[in-house]
Amino acid sequence: MHLLLEYTLADDYLQRREALRADHLALVRAAHERGEVLLAGALPDPYDRALMVWTAPREVVERFAAADPYVVHGLVTSWTVRPWNVVVP
Repeated sequence: MHLLLEYTLADDYLQRREALRADHLALVRAAHERGEVLLAGALPDPYDRALMVWTAPREVVERFAAADPYVVHGLVTSWTVRPWNVVVP
């Protein structure tokens, strides 16, 4: 089963992300290396959402989001975790 972590991004996300980007990406890359995250990225035009596709249990995804510098410092205004029923892998 896959889970989608969806972030809603702050209006000033692009202006504020640089200071936190290295720490955020280090967390994402570590999760990817463990095989927990398959894909991750922001949706442009406008940059208002970001998505991550996970194969880890929900608790792992929720712990990640709670510790993510983008969440902790308000670049993410809300987030949700939802199951994704993949039909074509």
